[in-house]
Amino acid sequence: MLSHTHNTTTGIESSLATLAINGGPKLRNKPFPGYKTMGEEEKKALKGVIDSGVLSRFLGCWHEDFYGGPEVRAFEEEWAKAFNVKHVIAMNSATSGLYAAVGAIGTEPGDEIIVSPFTMSASAVAPLIYNAIPVFADIEPDYYCLDPQSVEARITPYTRAIIVVDIFGLPYDADAINAIARKHNLKVIEDCAQAPGALNSGKYAGTLGDIGIYSLNYHKHIHTGEGAMVVTDDDTLAERLRMIRNHAEAVTEARGFETLVNMLGFNYRMTEMEAAVGREQLKKLPALLLERQNNVQYLTEKLTKIPCLKPATVRPGCTHAYYVHPIEFDAAAAEGLDRDQYVAAVKAELPPIELREGEGVKLSTGYVKPLYLQPIYQQRIAYGSHGCPWTSNFYKGNVDYSPGLCPVAEEKYSSTLMIHELMRPPFTQDDLNDVVNAFYKVWENREELSGV
Repeated sequence: MLSHTHNTTTGIESSLATLAINGGPKLRNKPFPGYKTMGEEEKKALKGVIDSGVLSRFLGCWHEDFYGGPEVRAFEEEWAKAFNVKHVIAMNSATSGLYAAVGAIGTEPGDEIIVSPFTMSASAVAPLIYNAIPVFADIEPDYYCLDPQSVEARITPYTRAIIVVDIFGLPYDADAINAIARKHNLKVIEDCAQAPGALNSGKYAGTLGDIGIYSLNYHKHIHTGEGAMVVTDDDTLAERLRMIRNHAEAVTEARGFETLVNMLGFNYRMTEMEAAVGREQLKKLPALLLERQNNVQYLTEKLTKIPCLKPATVRPGCTHAYYVHPIEFDAAAAEGLDRDQYVAAVKAELPPIELREGEGVKLSTGYVKPLYLQPIYQQRIAYGSHGCPWTSNFYKGNVDYSPGLCPVAEEKYSSTLMIHELMRPPFTQDDLNDVVNAFYKVWENREELSGV
């Protein structure tokens, strides 16, 4: 039987008993509620598509259906209106969107593109698709996005673009990085997979650079199973994106395209079913986003009273979409407890989330190992066995992937950062209190952990 005392600092009941990691009872056994955003609206929309008999309406030749069917086009129009952007190109994944964006800006073999080491792998692999070279810049210590000073230090005569990432849901430093891009005549591709609806100085994340990419895969804020929306205000880039999405090489002659650079096309097309679901999901984004923000605010108020925890701050002038909730671990205030011990003990107190039971408790350390430490970069093997594109005659630079290259990213991964998803709708205040109580239970019983 757990004993409880009322924590006067937080106002929340705190469990004082043997930690679950040491064989004591878990603080909570009932799974947390799953993130279920689908309802009758999506069912009705899907039924309408199925009844129409047209599940996809793209043709890979020059025809009125080159741009897709009515649901895809309507979804693009509605997204453009919602995010106040001129062009929207629906695609089958954000990975496809990133690849298409790198092609659309005219990337040449041997070009360098500056990328983040602290993101999903596709953001950094995208240059390789066009035989360009990923160059890693470090991240900001407080916000985890690309550090403008590190970005500028990585620019060489071969730099073509910067792929920024609105990591965890916070927009990048658009003022600083866009100014660097203008100074050096570079394009900015914005990976906004985690930040739909976030704002920077009143402008939506995803619309801050030359091309923005939103993700609609199953664990994002809103989703269509798989899918993405790619946005731009540039007419030329928009048409090149549409070409690459749908077998560009097959229609360049009919379209009268004289510039054939990167007009090798792919099948990056979204189905009518996905678009129909997306149209309904888009309507739900503002409410879902507000609920995340409110839940994080509640957690922040409680968790900041634990001396070794510092929930993430928000960049001035921005709002945060909280794809996950980042928390910094202060070892100096932890009285000998290390981050990995702490996280393991908190996870032992809690259950997984419904629908994602096989993933364990959605609390983890460090996010991702800095990408340049992956074998693909350490061994410089991508196309074939001879080191292409790094060994290509087109590449005249000398890129570095050595350990220590991005010290902030490495420190976040190895010792200071933790992230969790235990704040997504429909978490109730009782659910949030269980999360808080788990953090407090471990803190108040930290002497039980070995080595402390």
